[in-house]
Amino acid sequence: MNPFFDIDHLPNRTITHNDQEYLFFSGTAYLGLPQHPAFQQLMLESIRRYGTVFGSSRNGNLRLGIYEQAEARLASVVSAGLGQAPSALTLSSGMMAGQVIMNWLRRQGVTFIYAPNAHPAIWHEPAVALPSVSFNDWAAQLPDQVHATPPGPIAILTNSLDAVRSEYYSFDWIDHLPSDHPITLIVDDSHGLGVLNKGRGIWPQLFDKPNVNLLVTASLAKAMGLPGGVILGSPDTIQAIRQTAFFGACSPMAPASLDAYLRADTLYSESYDRLCQNIALAEELLLPTGLFHHAEGYPVFFTQQDTLYPYLLDHQTLIYSFAYPTATDRANTRIVISAFHRPEDIETLARQVQDFNQ
Repeated sequence: MNPFFDIDHLPNRTITHNDQEYLFFSGTAYLGLPQHPAFQQLMLESIRRYGTVFGSSRNGNLRLGIYEQAEARLASVVSAGLGQAPSALTLSSGMMAGQVIMNWLRRQGVTFIYAPNAHPAIWHEPAVALPSVSFNDWAAQLPDQVHATPPGPIAILTNSLDAVRSEYYSFDWIDHLPSDHPITLIVDDSHGLGVLNKGRGIWPQLFDKPNVNLLVTASLAKAMGLPGGVILGSPDTIQAIRQTAFFGACSPMAPASLDAYLRADTLYSESYDRLCQNIALAEELLLPTGLFHHAEGYPVFFTQQDTLYPYLLDHQTLIYSFAYPTATDRANTRIVISAFHRPEDIETLARQVQDFNQ
């Protein structure tokens, strides 16, 4: 197991550990917003108006309009150009967003069908046996699995992509699902929202099938740079989830974060463009080494060469390499590109990788 780094500051393009500076190519702040001075300033201004938390239930008799305003914006952004927008519901984290859905589904006598590597946020119990086949093989077998399921509602649960191994998923299989079961499809888009489809996430890629009720859940604490989570779905479904006791008992997302989000359009756009430029440079310099598995246009470069981690560490570069999602899983090694990186950072990284590969 790789050693842990304890630091006393927010990671940026560099970190400092034991008085030594390291280039930092890890984390999930793909758009680099938590580190952006202008975004931090917006957050400070919003905290002065809304404080640090809203100590109340969202279903209480005193409500803050910022929630509905920000949720309407989120729903509009993910569905831009697609006609009718979904509804959105924010929560205090991506994990909580997933578990609110699980609580709602458990009361309906649903049969759960999981895709490989589905995130724990959308597990319906503490331990779930996930399929060990590839995603494509699972999808090919899915219609038969649905046909073999006893009558009644079904929930299919999957991630929007494999963010660990940098692999996109096809969702063509939705159109081939049997029509004789009511199906709820839950897609965890925590690593896609803000990055995929010009920042809109996975929603534009998902098919509309009459017997499939679509729910997308995501952490906002990754590319979006906000401490919270969101659920996207039909207005009726979102309203039903909102009325559950589980949601009513949840502490809401901090309103200051949503206020800052509403005022950060330019920063999101600029950061997305900068991320795309950095990914393109990294693809140009890293992919010729043949060391990486990489989904084109995505900020993660996965490698089976786990010895790359200690080599780069010896050269003052820290990349991702630890067991996930549980401590018993194999440590996976990947390079993560962010909008906060400078071209010279990526060029330095590439030279080090090339030297390792010789």
